[in-house]
Amino acid sequence: MATGNRHKVEEIRAVLADLPVAVRSLAEFPGAPEVVEDGRTYRENALKKAWSAAKFTGKPALADDTGLEVDALGGQPGLYAARFAGEGCTFQDNIRKLLRLLEGVPPQRRGARFVCVLALVDPSGREQVVEGDLYGRITEAPAGGGGFGYDPVFYVPDLGMTLAELTPEEKNRISHRGRALAKVREILRALNAER
Repeated sequence: MATGNRHKVEEIRAVLADLPVAVRSLAEFPGAPEVVEDGRTYRENALKKAWSAAKFTGKPALADDTGLEVDALGGQPGLYAARFAGEGCTFQDNIRKLLRLLEGVPPQRRGARFVCVLALVDPSGREQVVEGDLYGRITEAPAGGGGFGYDPVFYVPDLGMTLAELTPEEKNRISHRGRALAKVREILRALNAER
């Protein structure tokens, strides 16, 4: 897994747990190069990270690029969701900035979409890219103690809860990353069947 984000690694391990694959974090490979996410799309960033990890480790690599697109902010923070409040910011810093920018915006105009693009590459040259998304809205205040990132302020109307109020299993079933991972599961199953 071409990430050092332990939360993402935990989610991915949980979703892929029943497959005959070992999900290893890039943190387990000392000296792995830092990848600058300077792509213009989620796809470009995911592929760049996956290829870097595959070349460095010599193993198949899975990388994601995830963003949050808020309607009232013209699609922001988008690609820059992880560093919305600036380099070195925390999840809480990002949430504070988002809520500050949305002050006074009524609930019906707080629509948002989470996007997750996953790139699976093999050092031999094979690459596959899938996408998952989830529509909801941004709350006026955080709710729930689970999840990470923007989960406490991302409300899912069909469930009547934020992502942070769901159990990890519930979140993995309906989230943007969960939906993309369901597609990766099928790819991995097919690859395993080829062996």
